[in-house]
Amino acid sequence: MADDVMSKLVSLCKRRGFVFPASEIYGGISSSWDYGPLGVELKRNVKDAWWRAMVLERDDVVGLDSAILQHPRVWEASGHVENFTDPLVDCRKCKKRFRADQLADLKTCPEKGCGGELTEARRFNLMFKTWIGPVEEQAAVAYLRPETAQGIFTNFVNVQQSARKKPPFGIAQIGKSFRNEITPGNFIFRTREFEQMEMEFFVPPADWQKWFDEWRRLRLEWYVELGVDPAKLRLRDHAKDELAHYSNGCTDVEYLFPFGWSELEGVASRTDFDLKRHAEFSGKELAFFDEQTRERYVPWVIEPAAGCDRATLAFLVDSYREEVVEGETRVVLGLHPRLAPIKAAILPLVKKDGMPERAHAIERQLRARFTTFYDEAGAIGRRYRRMDEAGTPFCLTIDGQTKEDGTVTVRHRDSMRQERVAVAELDASLAASVDAWKRAGS
Repeated sequence: MADDVMSKLVSLCKRRGFVFPASEIYGGISSSWDYGPLGVELKRNVKDAWWRAMVLERDDVVGLDSAILQHPRVWEASGHVENFTDPLVDCRKCKKRFRADQLADLKTCPEKGCGGELTEARRFNLMFKTWIGPVEEQAAVAYLRPETAQGIFTNFVNVQQSARKKPPFGIAQIGKSFRNEITPGNFIFRTREFEQMEMEFFVPPADWQKWFDEWRRLRLEWYVELGVDPAKLRLRDHAKDELAHYSNGCTDVEYLFPFGWSELEGVASRTDFDLKRHAEFSGKELAFFDEQTRERYVPWVIEPAAGCDRATLAFLVDSYREEVVEGETRVVLGLHPRLAPIKAAILPLVKKDGMPERAHAIERQLRARFTTFYDEAGAIGRRYRRMDEAGTPFCLTIDGQTKEDGTVTVRHRDSMRQERVAVAELDASLAASVDAWKRAGS
């Protein structure tokens, strides 16, 4: 059943232009995906929603965009060169590779029908290595960043002083990261190139628990507010033997995907590890001096770190549903209107009697505020179904009555309810519907 749901979703994503296999005309490349016209809008809306909640609606968080290529010493100081590894085993028979920590005590290959002998585990660094300059020599070694966080830590003083912030305050960043995963998979859930939405919240050491609890609560609520079924979300605290070497506490926000409970993001207490390590390796002081108390201290850090691609997949999975309407199956992506790639479809009932011209005028009116899509091809019912699959919350039909009284039919995706709305009131009416939206069945 889980495979069936995922296969249907993957098929819909390709058919409607959400996600395509990368390099498909060359046979593709393992676990690499391209976001199509609808997918890039959906993902951008996810990032915008995160940025609004984390930065724009707060007065204690500012933004940053740090470089993907950093000085190699950054990754030595952070511990990634030494500790960012997975245990790897190979099958001597089929030559496939597996993470040893996911095989428990197995000695033979888990691949169906193989049963080959596994090699001893060895450590495998997950960072992609590259070279800066024309010659591949050791002095020019660099890495594609495995996380965006370190660029925030190295810029702590720059941002704190230029933005004139004092703890508690945060620095947020959205950007690409790269990890040479041994076992990528489950569509866009685990890939080697991915996008992160991370925020480092710097706090006085004594206040870490208060802010740790607060950010766990806020991050869970964010998904619920954007329409995810609360019954498919949970907070899972890490056991002591799961914690990263820098952390004294971590909680994952998990979602019940068709393939099981899996992490959407982690909220971690990173203590003062990162700032102290970068101060040690760089010789630069990364501390905060409080002018009022005359106290100098290294802040502790609470880090909510979300995967943008994973969040996008969760929103897709959670919104996917099939309904039987008048004997036909209706496939719907019930996305929150704030996330929907297209907010309003503009549909002239027929391609004559001035309807296309009036439809184009309405589209121009709405385009400044909403993402729109014009479609005049096919029966109106078929066009509705296409928009349901695309997750479009509102379809606006321009018909003969539009010319008579200046109204259009607004069809609501989730309920299929239709109402007449004056063209002059469309902006306000759609905005109010977005604000009042609730998850179907809630």
